[in-house]
Amino acid sequence: MEQRTLGRTGRDVSVIGLGTWQLGGSWGDVDPTTSLTVLDAAYDAGVTFFDTADVYGDGLSEQTIAQWRQANPDADVFVATKMIRRVGPELENATLENFRAWTDRSRKNLAVDALDLVQLHCPSSEVYDSDRVFDDLDTLVSEGAIKNYGVSVETADEALRAIARPGVASVQIILNAFRRKPLDEVLPAAEAAGVGIIARVPLASGLLSGRFTRETVFAENDHRNFNRDGSAFDVGETFSGVDYETGVDAAQRFAELAREIGLEPATAALAWIAQLPGVSSVIPGARTPEHARKNAAAGAVEPLPQEFLDAVRDLYDERIRAQVHGRW
Repeated sequence: MEQRTLGRTGRDVSVIGLGTWQLGGSWGDVDPTTSLTVLDAAYDAGVTFFDTADVYGDGLSEQTIAQWRQANPDADVFVATKMIRRVGPELENATLENFRAWTDRSRKNLAVDALDLVQLHCPSSEVYDSDRVFDDLDTLVSEGAIKNYGVSVETADEALRAIARPGVASVQIILNAFRRKPLDEVLPAAEAAGVGIIARVPLASGLLSGRFTRETVFAENDHRNFNRDGSAFDVGETFSGVDYETGVDAAQRFAELAREIGLEPATAALAWIAQLPGVSSVIPGARTPEHARKNAAAGAVEPLPQEFLDAVRDLYDERIRAQVHGRW
């Protein structure tokens, strides 16, 4: 597995990481035993970067990672978590007192003295303009509670404002073949500034796996069921903001393009992101060990042919761009 430096952290991480939202919830029922085997499979396949958050299962995801690390004390993994969503993304909640409480809770959940990376979890847009917030994050670093900090953003504009902050080590952003706007300015700006880019929602909530049809049914407690209208959180987090029917039809075409070059759709979708200049790590989730292994294999794909890249761009321009490019 290729290792890349994660921006200003100075740490090398695997180009394919593991997102662990599904180990906490909002993707259907969680089986703790399966969660541990997913972590096993990812690490055995070369994954050294786990991404979690304090609100994934109200800490369950963090605790599962801690349990896995305790069983694998020699495993050299880098763990990123997030904070602010426990109460809300507004600037009034982004206080040093809250930051200390949340990081203390995450340190306990993850069973570590200092957190490798803490990301503000999609805060409201006004947070990015607050010097106080970033001064407080610097304080947490100086106190030894966290080693690095970054942000997880909803929009390209927020990413650019975060990149301009000298203490921001990394920016996490939705990036996939159906959400291409970060290619315009965000990736070049991050690369120039030495800021890491963590690509989340890389399979557009599973659309780009090519496994869904218009008749696919998702569990009641799966965000792909309950958040299609954005009633629970930003609609861009579910199917990348593409309406389901449009997304399914476009994903079927993407799957055809992938298979024409001898790749499974999910593998091609992950490799497409991993091969973009400026990307540090791609963090697909996995519900089974098999999925974790297949995801990791995308990090070893040969450079994708230009004909495929051009066709994927055209697919986006023709079917997806109008829905998402101007929104995020």
